[in-house]
Amino acid sequence: MKIVVIGGTGLIGSKLINLLTKKGHEAIAASPSKGVNTLTGDGLKEVLKGANVVVDVANSPSFEDKAVLEFFEKSSKNILSAAKNAKISHYVALSIVGVDLLSENGYFRAKVAQEKLITSSQIPYTIVRATQFFEFLESIAQASTTGQTVHLPSAFLQPIAAEDVAAALFEVVLDKPLNGIIEIAGPERFRITDIVKKYLKAAKDSRLVVCDEETGYFGAKLEDDTLVPHEKNPHLGKTNFESWFDHRK
Repeated sequence: MKIVVIGGTGLIGSKLINLLTKKGHEAIAASPSKGVNTLTGDGLKEVLKGANVVVDVANSPSFEDKAVLEFFEKSSKNILSAAKNAKISHYVALSIVGVDLLSENGYFRAKVAQEKLITSSQIPYTIVRATQFFEFLESIAQASTTGQTVHLPSAFLQPIAAEDVAAALFEVVLDKPLNGIIEIAGPERFRITDIVKKYLKAAKDSRLVVCDEETGYFGAKLEDDTLVPHEKNPHLGKTNFESWFDHRK
């Protein structure tokens, strides 16, 4: 089976390409460095020729509100148009758990716009919403740091390892389209403050983490369960924090 991974040279895409290749599939990484530009549409027709599945794990190079919305809308429209012409039988996209509850943040609004384009495209699809990655704990801490203090809300987080995200996508790619949304998450649930404290301690980082409900999460206010799965039986990764931290690169 030929599978094209948009964003196939990134954190998740490269891991998915590796899994697919090991199982004998023709997995093609599509990215600007490979001559495929989803914003302009250049290279999409050629790379999707003869493909069965397209997986979109691309990310915007800018998180500024206008730029990120433009990226996801233009890219999605171009990929969907090319996928329709190529008669793609399954469109898989990676999104975020709770994204529809985080409208105060421009990045999350842009991901909702992307989801709407996919669901209305008439192409068979599966949207995989993932919780925050372990790999981004440092970014969460950095974005919330003032001086040597990290201000974070106390809402729950159920972080997942990038390896487990790729493994879940692998299963979805080889299955039938759901024409719906599934959720994936890590095996453990923490308060955001607690997991960031745990990460900083393990990294021997002396910053102090304090609970500050007014801070929000990248500018968005949180309920206790905004960032954790809302399905009764989400797909759970196998990697816990200690295992991820010990084996991270």
